[in-house]
Amino acid sequence: MTRDGHDRLVQAQAALSRSELLLRLADDLAGTTSLLDVRRRVRRLMGSDLEPVYVGLVLAEDDRLRRVIDDEIPRTVETLARQYDVDPHGPTSEAFRRERMVELTDPAALRDGYGDAALAAFTDLGLKSAVCVPLPGVAGPVGVLVLGWDRPHPLDVEERAVLLAVAGYTARAVERAHVLHQRVTVAHQLQRAMLTDLPPVPGLEVAALYRPAMTADLVGGDWYDAYFLDLPEGAGRRPLAVTVGDITGHDMQAATLMGQVRSMLRQADVDHPGHGPAISVTALEHACRLVLPQATGSLVHGHLVPRPDGWELTWTNAGHPPPILVHPGGRAEELTAHDLMLFPTLDPPEGSRRTESTRLLPPGTLLVMFTDGLVESPRVDLDTATAHLLAALSRRAGRPLPGLLEELADEMAVGEGNVDDIVVLALRVPAG
Repeated sequence: MTRDGHDRLVQAQAALSRSELLLRLADDLAGTTSLLDVRRRVRRLMGSDLEPVYVGLVLAEDDRLRRVIDDEIPRTVETLARQYDVDPHGPTSEAFRRERMVELTDPAALRDGYGDAALAAFTDLGLKSAVCVPLPGVAGPVGVLVLGWDRPHPLDVEERAVLLAVAGYTARAVERAHVLHQRVTVAHQLQRAMLTDLPPVPGLEVAALYRPAMTADLVGGDWYDAYFLDLPEGAGRRPLAVTVGDITGHDMQAATLMGQVRSMLRQADVDHPGHGPAISVTALEHACRLVLPQATGSLVHGHLVPRPDGWELTWTNAGHPPPILVHPGGRAEELTAHDLMLFPTLDPPEGSRRTESTRLLPPGTLLVMFTDGLVESPRVDLDTATAHLLAALSRRAGRPLPGLLEELADEMAVGEGNVDDIVVLALRVPAG
């Protein structure tokens, strides 16, 4: 093969490699769900072609530029100096402001043009050359992609074209991540707004915890509730309804369905005074079958009635994780009686009905109701996690309730954060 033919082959192979890079990048970025995910995928893919030693993602935020932090990268401006805000007079800001690519190939010119701080950041990372590429959003630039090399790396025309295409794909991924974050934030706000404050209950200590999943793109239909079953008559103790439930799904629909089911169950209790919780849940199912058939899930619903020697708990379980009772001596017990989950479109077996169970809670008893996010983990099987929960509650049964719930959620997360939403409702009959 002649030299000219060899050169053309090399050029063709390089063009093919970069075309494949852009296809992989477009496909990979389409599945991103967070800004950190965007940075990591761009860094991984760019490293296979242009071979930069540093890939940074800088985004516009409240009239300033801030770096997306990735602590998995050992040597970055963020991890070395925790510098999240970008110098408004530096090359990154210039690329953003002027919407043009800024190349840095001469340290002396970098210092003369942008000052000693820019040069210090450049040299601390061991860079010899870098490029700042603006990210073109729909309504203007959304940030800057920064690539750096530990050797001189002047860009040729083809590389500039590749970087501009990469910037376009990255900008689309950033905008999608922003939209997803806003949707999840709104869903979490909606969910929190529907989890009303617990009422003060004479003769009971009551506390609840809601903790959203560590995975930012998940929002669920978990809820808790507690409300009185009759109007006050003096300052005495009053019957109380308590619920913990989980509507199927991890999206805005699950959160909105949860709000509707929660309100409908309250209405069912109001419409059936003097009856137990199973009647109210049956009435809820009947209403959902007519007007809300998509509302599937699980719940535990109980009525607490004051008695001279404590509180009488009557509950029904629709396919939900069993509540836990911690006795005055510290022994933890699962209340395992349960029926089928809430599934309005599924006809129940002929002649079947929801069941109830009753226990007396003497002074010193702790009742804990929770959703499956507290015990479900990809690294721990359910039986092991449940045994862990029982032991943790036995150890902490006497702790003040708000702190107990926080400590419990932290311990059950096993250091990796909860992978699903967590709701916990706890009630204690004070000792003595």
